[in-house]
Amino acid sequence: MRLVLPVIVVSQFFCTSLWFAGNAIAPDIARDLHLEQHFLAHLTSAIQFGFISGTLCFAVFSISDRFSPSLVFFCSSIFAGLFNLGMSIPGIHTTELLLFRFLTGFFLAGIYPVGMKIASDHYKEGLGKSLGFLVGALVLGTAFPHLLKNSISGFPWRYIVYATTALSGLGGLCILLFVPNGPYRKAGQKLNLNEFMKGFRLPDFRAASFGYFGHMWELYTFWAFLPLMLMNYNHRYPETNLNVSLWSFLIIASGGLACVFSGVVSQFLGAKKVATIALSLSCLCCVTSPLFLLSDSIIILIVFLIFWGLVVIADSPLFSTLVARSAPEESRGTSLTIVNCIGFSITIVSIQFINAISDSVNAQYVYTLLAIGPVFGLIALLKKEKSSAPNASHA
Repeated sequence: MRLVLPVIVVSQFFCTSLWFAGNAIAPDIARDLHLEQHFLAHLTSAIQFGFISGTLCFAVFSISDRFSPSLVFFCSSIFAGLFNLGMSIPGIHTTELLLFRFLTGFFLAGIYPVGMKIASDHYKEGLGKSLGFLVGALVLGTAFPHLLKNSISGFPWRYIVYATTALSGLGGLCILLFVPNGPYRKAGQKLNLNEFMKGFRLPDFRAASFGYFGHMWELYTFWAFLPLMLMNYNHRYPETNLNVSLWSFLIIASGGLACVFSGVVSQFLGAKKVATIALSLSCLCCVTSPLFLLSDSIIILIVFLIFWGLVVIADSPLFSTLVARSAPEESRGTSLTIVNCIGFSITIVSIQFINAISDSVNAQYVYTLLAIGPVFGLIALLKKEKSSAPNASHA
């Protein structure tokens, strides 16, 4: 039992390294295929759209509730890795590349939300802390390809594809061999195509979900455009010569520490309160971003981006905790999956929206529009908190 959480965390880290593998090598792919800079947004949207389609499919058919979550995780890790490997095919065209990213994202739906389902089946008490470690692993996995690219800059970009594929297979195997079904698992044996919407009838579930949706409007767009923020800074101040890959890794990876910290703190202050504080701070970062992105001080810029990288993800495990706790027990895995599905659908809208208006709005000011999500999320959280104030207690 003591090894279960470390195994889940390491496996989640290995498998989710697939997520931004395409982003880390996007400039190299764009150069080889003679593509424009906007291709980065399409590459990110393809894997997000695949994840959305996968989560919808997994939710409608209640895959992680009807079948062993560990087996689902393992099979998904193998398929996701194989489709990730497809990016390395010589002479690949853009349509094929986007298709492989879509299919990789589809099977990531059997990794990220299913990993949270496995954790919730093993840890009823201290779930916020456990999911803090788990989402922290996701953050490190997301950032890892940028570190790989910086570490093997003298080698072909396909090595990053090979490495992340191998890690995905290893992560899935660890789950299969060392993580049995949890003691709190309540399997749903019958197929019910309406089960995935059941949680939204509950006020607590709706409030947590809407808070999460607002958080997702900002999160992946910040991650996706972070390298572009740094590249634009290099263009504005050529003498700085920032290492874009290294700093992208450090800024995104710093969020992993924030997830662990927020998970621990939530044991004392409550998940809802800590999530509200983190969402408020990330909203403030969105609004004030032009002041720092236009600064001629590289220290001010980096400190700001690291702080933003911390608070933008700190609330993620707490929203997952609130969703898991408020979901019906027999459909917890399905509820987590459908909330992920809707949340990641929002990321596509956000990414494409910022991408579409970036030509007409100064790049340094466009990120203030990311505040739309946190404001929406805070309204949902605070409205629920106000309505339940007489009976308030730690989430």
